[in-house]
Amino acid sequence: MDKKQVALDAIFKPQAVAVVGASDNPWKLGSHVMRSLTEGNYSGRIYPVNPGREEIFGIKTYPSLVMVPEAIDLAIIVLPAEQVPKIINECNEKGVRGIVLITAGFKEIEDRRGESLQKEITELANRFGIKIIGPNTFGITNLHFPLNASFTPEFSYVPKGGISFVSQSGGMSHLMAFLAMSSQVGFSKIIGLGNRCNVDFAEMVEYLEEDPETRVIAMYLEGIDDPRRLLEVAKRGTGRKPIVAYKVGVSQASDQASQFHTGSLAGKHKIYEAAFRQSGILTVRSSEELLDTAKALALSILPEGKRVAVLSGQAGPGMAACDVCEMEGLSIPPFSPKTRRIVETLLPPLAIRTNPVDMGPAWYDSAAIKGTVEAVLEDEQIDAILFCIMFASANRAAVRILADFFLGMDRKKPIICCISAPEGIWDQEIKRIEEAGIPNYPTPERAAKTLANLVRYKKLEGK
Repeated sequence: MDKKQVALDAIFKPQAVAVVGASDNPWKLGSHVMRSLTEGNYSGRIYPVNPGREEIFGIKTYPSLVMVPEAIDLAIIVLPAEQVPKIINECNEKGVRGIVLITAGFKEIEDRRGESLQKEITELANRFGIKIIGPNTFGITNLHFPLNASFTPEFSYVPKGGISFVSQSGGMSHLMAFLAMSSQVGFSKIIGLGNRCNVDFAEMVEYLEEDPETRVIAMYLEGIDDPRRLLEVAKRGTGRKPIVAYKVGVSQASDQASQFHTGSLAGKHKIYEAAFRQSGILTVRSSEELLDTAKALALSILPEGKRVAVLSGQAGPGMAACDVCEMEGLSIPPFSPKTRRIVETLLPPLAIRTNPVDMGPAWYDSAAIKGTVEAVLEDEQIDAILFCIMFASANRAAVRILADFFLGMDRKKPIICCISAPEGIWDQEIKRIEEAGIPNYPTPERAAKTLANLVRYKKLEGK
């Protein structure tokens, strides 16, 4: 195991953590970091460091890092920027290999002293072989370990899963985390790179590609200090784990703002998009699309082509899905003669039995529902199914039938669902369907857009 791997493991899987600048004052970040660790089920040792206190959160506190009695893997620093070089020297003396530097006041500020200070701490960290996440970051979260090394205790409630999210923006990390909580999308790690002292996107992608708990890497980017290296790392790993990127900077205003937010210039957006595509990185245009696509890539198998069957319990949502599919370059072809005969036999005349299919009149007939899905999956002219059903009291039992059916199915083609209902009605059924590797979305448009992105990623993977 190389030194870089050891240092990053110290950050994401530490046995002992020191919080330098720990506090129990709720108006200070050091207090929120302590809450994140103590309330987040972290099982390692926690060492608060504060020369003015003997105890914080009921834990013995030490006046300095070097006075902590045992080895420390990770130091979380929440002290003013001018004190950080001294603390990094103490980290080296103590043998610390990883730092989460939450402190702001470095190259992101409109003051040359901030840039000079960041250069100083970077040189120190590189000389000592210490890896720094940050500065100017909310921190990191490893949901599987578990470890919440951030100033947001609520991150501990994000569901566990296979998506690792890497971001320059703490605000976008919080947005993605809370979207994941509201829609129950599972995350592995949430990483705020901040100003990227000596850990950039390329290093995180390399690390996450070897991480057994990460299935999909999702990124939010403003600017990249070394884009060539990221593109090379992504290209080498094409086909191993999907990488999805939301790169801002389309507008002139956001392009300029990124320079002041994390100290990097975004650059020409279209150039980035083309370069990402050549390197196997799938690009999206919104935070919602980023989460939807990452979720599908983590759960679903990929389609072999762009031919889609739309099966719907009501005609309207099916037509909305068809419109998005066609706008996104997917096709809605006719079924094969064999499939047409089977569907016409199974569904009553009131149903629309061509592609798209309106199965509404058959919702009381579980054999018709299952038989139609099976026939369409066997159709050699179809690569994927988009399945839509909106809740009505008359079809309450239909999704229970589907959940049982999907869980027992041996699928060779992807199914993307839009099963939409008020909270508390179909929650358990939707959970079971997603456990079968079938992602679900609340609107037909989002489901169709996600399926289009799976097709796009399949093309990138094959390059």
